[in-house]
Amino acid sequence: MNILAIDTSNYILGVAVIKNHEVAGEWMTNVKKNHSVRLMPAIDQMMRETETSPEELDQIAVAHGPGSFTGVRIGMATAKSMAFALQIPVVGISSLEVLARQGTFFDGLICPFFDARRGRVYTGLYDGEMNVVMEEENIDMDTWLEKLKAMHQSILFVSQDISEFRGRIEEKMGDRAVFPTPAHQYARPSYLALSAMKKPASSTHTLSPNYLRLPEAEQKWLNRQEK
Repeated sequence: MNILAIDTSNYILGVAVIKNHEVAGEWMTNVKKNHSVRLMPAIDQMMRETETSPEELDQIAVAHGPGSFTGVRIGMATAKSMAFALQIPVVGISSLEVLARQGTFFDGLICPFFDARRGRVYTGLYDGEMNVVMEEENIDMDTWLEKLKAMHQSILFVSQDISEFRGRIEEKMGDRAVFPTPAHQYARPSYLALSAMKKPASSTHTLSPNYLRLPEAEQKWLNRQEK
């Protein structure tokens, strides 16, 4: 199984190639630059360095959100276009699940999250086998922490935005909050590819973003219609 994995759903831009079920190559950055300009060169470089031709790919995996609306659309459009052109399956994986896999070896529950602004987060809760313990949602962080506190369990918090919320988490959760090293706070595209191996493929035409909330422009339009 040869898989190309693409993640542009947040600040991370990640590309990985799995060949014969092994990680052949992985490239990622965490910088605030335009994914639309950098994605295709990154894919081209990764394919060349792993000596993989497009025709050798069996599947494309893409992080389909939640995260940046623009970032999600860039990754989705690229993955679907390539899958359509190559006539191979495409698999959409939750960006939160990809991040949660950073805590696979933690003996407890794993809480991945992304900043959704205005005190809210995109988040969910997983166990070490990547089973969903609490469904993903867009929620006020304080409300979410109250839910987690009531579980009376140790929880690993994984996020590229951990510095913005760590104080609040520690205040609410006390010593039940566990934080990995900085290197484990970022989603890796190789985990995206490995996740895709265990998921059913989606139709290229029906695969849609997992925003967890409406884009701001669409929400404003709906609010105007209600008035």
